Amino acid sequence: MPKFVIERAIPNVGATSAADLQAISQKSCGVLNELGPDVQWVHSYVTSDKIYCVYNATNEELIREHARRGGFPADSVARVFATIDPTTAEA
Repeated sequence: MPKFVIERAIPNVGATSAADLQAISQKSCGVLNELGPDVQWVHSYVTSDKIYCVYNATNEELIREHARRGGFPADSVARVFATIDPTTAEA
């Protein structure tokens, strides 16, 4: 299944309480359950003003539908074509 990175601009999200992050996660999981197995949340990174999410999905439209139903921004959705890390440099 293709992997995507989603950028969500949410001012001051880094100051969000653990309880509020839990509520956001619960909302996201509820929408994912409605959409079925063709879209899966892997994990997210919360920064000061953005959340960067990694999802597996059969297509970009499912990710955008998840955002619409959940009330989440999806400012950028980019398909991942490769993953590199320090081991990529090894012969």
